[in-house]
Amino acid sequence: MTESALDRVPDVNQAMCPSRLVLEHVTSRWGVLVLAALLERSYRFSELRRTVNGVSEKMLAQTLRTLERDGFVVRDAKPVIPPRVDYTLTALGREAGEQVWALARWTERHVPDVQAARATYDEARS
Repeated sequence: MTESALDRVPDVNQAMCPSRLVLEHVTSRWGVLVLAALLERSYRFSELRRTVNGVSEKMLAQTLRTLERDGFVVRDAKPVIPPRVDYTLTALGREAGEQVWALARWTERHVPDVQAARATYDEARS
């Protein structure tokens, strides 16, 4: 009897594990920043684009679609003129956002340590 992919316990270290793709989505540059921004509140597309400084319209749309498909974000299109679309985190998205935002804040705190390590590394190699 063969085991289906759905029957296996997820193991991110296994090449074909679906958790790898989920991990890629939530830890991508734009995924982290979108999840973090949406932790604050719901955003309209244009507001979110201004908040996540540097993201192109195309990349933001792609990131939001991916996060929506994965169940992290809800897209709420209101039937008004002009059209209004709000993006909000689901409970799953809030949990993921809190995790990646903690890592992002840790990264900010340790930039001086990383810069010092890089300088030491570069000096030893020159």
